[in-house]
Amino acid sequence: MNWDRIEGNWKQLKGRVTEQWGKLTDDDFDVVDGRREQLAGKIQERYGVAKDEAERQVAAWERHAGDDWFDSPKKRPTDKV
Repeated sequence: MNWDRIEGNWKQLKGRVTEQWGKLTDDDFDVVDGRREQLAGKIQERYGVAKDEAERQVAAWERHAGDDWFDSPKKRPTDKV
């Protein structure tokens, strides 16, 4: 998944991030605001892990992010399948 897409849809993905890193607070989400480096920093802070470990976790999470994580536009009755 392209991080630009994650950043652009950050509010949609908060639930997925919370599933992975439940110790992050709403204030943390506001600080991160979709920025990869900020997310790694907050993981490092909340979980007490080294920077490289936080980066590894973010990279692994990013690899598992899929298109199905994003709300797809609702199909209109006139849309062809």
